[in-house]
Amino acid sequence: MSGSTFGRIFRITTWGESHGPGIGVVVDGCPAGLPLSEAYIQAFLDRRKPGQSKYTTKRNEADSVEILSGVFEGKTTGTPISLLVRNQDQRSRDYGNIASLFRPGHADYPFTEKYGIRDYRGGGRSSGRETIGRVAAGAIASLLLKELGITVRAYTKAIGPYSISSENYKFSEIEENSLYMPSNETAQRAGEYISQLMSEKDSCGGVIECVADGLPAGLGEPVFDKLDALLAQAVMSIGAVKGVELGDGFAASASTGSRNNDPFFSENGTISKKTNHAGGSLGGLSDGSELILRAAVKPTSSIARTQQTVNTDGENTEITVLGRHDPVIVPRAVVVVESMTAVTLADLLLQNMTANIENIRTVYRRK
Repeated sequence: MSGSTFGRIFRITTWGESHGPGIGVVVDGCPAGLPLSEAYIQAFLDRRKPGQSKYTTKRNEADSVEILSGVFEGKTTGTPISLLVRNQDQRSRDYGNIASLFRPGHADYPFTEKYGIRDYRGGGRSSGRETIGRVAAGAIASLLLKELGITVRAYTKAIGPYSISSENYKFSEIEENSLYMPSNETAQRAGEYISQLMSEKDSCGGVIECVADGLPAGLGEPVFDKLDALLAQAVMSIGAVKGVELGDGFAASASTGSRNNDPFFSENGTISKKTNHAGGSLGGLSDGSELILRAAVKPTSSIARTQQTVNTDGENTEITVLGRHDPVIVPRAVVVVESMTAVTLADLLLQNMTANIENIRTVYRRK
């Protein structure tokens, strides 16, 4: 299977299946000398692990990370960093009844058509547990960005119909509710909505917003590797994400040039923008302002309702999905969106070092 690697210099390759022995990632291209520990990575993984609230799957996984290579005496060595998280609470028997059925909303059918082999135990590589490797890699990318004064933070902007306008954000409340929303009040109403859907054996989706601050102007490679394009690829590659926008996004299509353009101004020799409708990217290059990205996450496909489907013999039938599933995937996907954004930015920062001769002279100038 190709397509499991992302990035050019800061490259990540995820591996493993939902119900196999373990899940992991190999991170190549990370500079030597970064202080890195399992505890640091674990803090990121704990944000996506199951069983944290009544709105997440009850699968009981510690998701404890092991560093197998690339770190010596607490610092990265510049060699590939291999990370492993062992699966400990698989219940493959829960999927026995769907071995010959295609689940609506899942990748079962196209996977079978493409490879001729069906791993029905939780979806195999298409399972949400694949994102463990992304989050572990994102922790390392975030550490690299931190060294450069760049921060990346994601949170839940909307759950179903319950959305928070940016004017009402209370960032101090993000960690105070299980939905990671910057408003406890909205989180409470959204939680009641989720509980109602759970009683109806249904699910919902939402919107994740991610903000990167401290970026220099000029990140991105013109034409095919624009900042926008690579971020869209990175975030859209997350299984549940169905749409990505930067800045005003789709709303810009209903605006006018006079409203949508961001006027520039100069103060003390520093060029800035008065507004940020563009979301921090102009012509596919970062413009030095906040990068603002949003991802639309679909409702969880695995629901306990009986649904119409077909079996592997092409016969019409019904399916009832058993097992332990999230009624909403958004809260656990917050750190995944944050991680893929961080990985993309880390890779582009390293690529940008060769953009002009002065950068190269700075590194190789004789002392």
